[in-house]
Amino acid sequence: MSSRVLSYEEKETWIHDLSGVSKLIFFLLWSITAMLSYDTRILLIMIVGSLIIYKMSKTEWRQVGTVFKFILFFLTVNLIAIFFFSPYQGTLIYGTKTVICHLFGNYDVTKEQLFYELNVMMKYLTVVPSVFMFITTTNPSEFAASLNKIGVSYKAGYALALTLRYIPDVQDDFKKIKNAQEARGIDMSGKATFRKRIKNVTAIIFPLVFSSMDRIDVIANAMELRGFGKNKKRTWYSARPLKAGDYGVIIFAVVFCTIALFITFKDGSRFYNPFN
Repeated sequence: MSSRVLSYEEKETWIHDLSGVSKLIFFLLWSITAMLSYDTRILLIMIVGSLIIYKMSKTEWRQVGTVFKFILFFLTVNLIAIFFFSPYQGTLIYGTKTVICHLFGNYDVTKEQLFYELNVMMKYLTVVPSVFMFITTTNPSEFAASLNKIGVSYKAGYALALTLRYIPDVQDDFKKIKNAQEARGIDMSGKATFRKRIKNVTAIIFPLVFSSMDRIDVIANAMELRGFGKNKKRTWYSARPLKAGDYGVIIFAVVFCTIALFITFKDGSRFYNPFN
């Protein structure tokens, strides 16, 4: 069984059968709505929807677990930073101040600040499952062909396809370098201190960059030998036409996001305020 994360795997689901274009449109509209809205009700519905879609895509934990843990760590650090650099952002937004407890100095824990940071967390959790679903269910070659079909330059589409295609290869290189470093006695396991692990993992970056540059050179030479970019158009082996399911997904995304943004901004503010 492959240990790769964030890699495409062919599976028999209706999401895998969709065109890359329809999934990209859904993902963009979904992400834009999540970024613009601070309406807790909308974000909660979107989180539930994202988890349902993630489940239906049959994406396995081994594919996304490592990345999700990193995102969760980043989110935790981000929320702590928001509190310490702007402890009363929530009170400014919602117009009230309900102190739960005093910490130290000028830092009070307020309901408004906790509610604001809850919404920030929900925005991340809304987008992350859809990102995983998009990457693990979209064939890079088919995605590039679909983009080219709707008018995107085939060079840009091919660049995106190569990015998606070589994410797993970069992961493999990272693991190989990591295993080689550990064989030399460099400890990167949980037994080492956090600071030491960070320092040791940093030592992997330069070999990883050099190996990636070598791969780029090989790919560039291969594409040049095949005359890539000589003509304004090209044919695609993996092209997939839009079907009824694709149009259904696009219509659903447009309608849902329009309604969600209307509800968000109908009161003149994108913040849902339960404290009034």
